[in-house]
Amino acid sequence: MAGHSKWANIKAKKSKTDAARAHIFTKIGREIAVAVKMGGPDPENNSRLRDVIAKAKQNNMPNDNILRSIKKASGELNSVNYEEMMYEGYAPGGVAVIVEALTDNKNRTAGDIRHLFDKYGGSLGSTGCVSYLFNRKGVLIVEKTDKTEDDIMVISLEAEADDIIAADDAYEIYTSPQNLENARKVFADAGLNILSSSVEYIPDMYIDPPQDNISSIQKLLEKLEENDDVQNVYHNANLPEEVEEE
Repeated sequence: MAGHSKWANIKAKKSKTDAARAHIFTKIGREIAVAVKMGGPDPENNSRLRDVIAKAKQNNMPNDNILRSIKKASGELNSVNYEEMMYEGYAPGGVAVIVEALTDNKNRTAGDIRHLFDKYGGSLGSTGCVSYLFNRKGVLIVEKTDKTEDDIMVISLEAEADDIIAADDAYEIYTSPQNLENARKVFADAGLNILSSSVEYIPDMYIDPPQDNISSIQKLLEKLEENDDVQNVYHNANLPEEVEEE
């Protein structure tokens, strides 16, 4: 279904301009800060930090930036405390939207997000107004190799995965959030290259918004993604797939 390929969306984001990459690095730096605060600066003993470092490398974030972010969060450099926030609301056409943010100023972030929803014809709602329409899932993306789909199925069963989707050049593996670390290890031990590993909100079902709302929905989602405080945006709309830039 259009717009649902996690790997296609990741590739589209990676192909953005340098200015957009700077935004991505800022967001990843905040994720590193929170991961270090929660589990310490050693990725060997902090699976959340290990996941963020992998994400940073997938987005071509320089090692110096990664190390600086870790040192900053562990107190070796001046650090900023970030708080995890989640906002829920509706885009035009009744599309459910979840926004995850990391912020050092809740009032600023809430105001910015509310402004974007209002500006593009949506509405920011109360906690729980749309999250019941989504499930929290671990999403593992592995590169396609010479292994057959049957091979991948066998590995997925060993990894206790819930579902598998074959993309053009990768497999998307879905599992419970608690099992993501185990699933990643099983696939890595089987010789598969892990392209992405994350915990996300996956909608129970997707809806087809009215055609005349699609432009406003896409603009709202785009502007939310561009906000430095926003880490992830999830929605349940069937939208045209993003086109990768050359």
